Amino acid sequence: MLDRLSSSQEDLESEELREDAETAGCIKIGDCHDRQIVTVTGTLRTVTLRPRAGVPALEAELFDGSAALDVVWLGRRSILGIEPGRKLIASGRISMSRGRRVLFNPKYELRPLGRE
Repeated sequence: MLDRLSSSQEDLESEELREDAETAGCIKIGDCHDRQIVTVTGTLRTVTLRPRAGVPALEAELFDGSAALDVVWLGRRSILGIEPGRKLIASGRISMSRGRRVLFNPKYELRPLGRE
């Protein structure tokens, strides 16, 4: 109990996200390797429209308490429900780009809002 009182809000949220990943049967992002097929879960920190080679690309940073990865949907300008703060489960093949983990065009499932 004392640890929870002395922990920062970010530490508490990270711990909660790691527990969510375990209960959903997902692998922690920090344990993912290049070219591995994974299912991960976490919270979207940022969502940006960033064209790649002249093609629209919606990029989001997914954080699960252990590490972050970039989720990229090529050819999309927006996706309903993909917004900062939203939790989701994403599946696909991890690739490494400039030292960061990336999932291109993953299958995904939006998690309910709030504590439902």
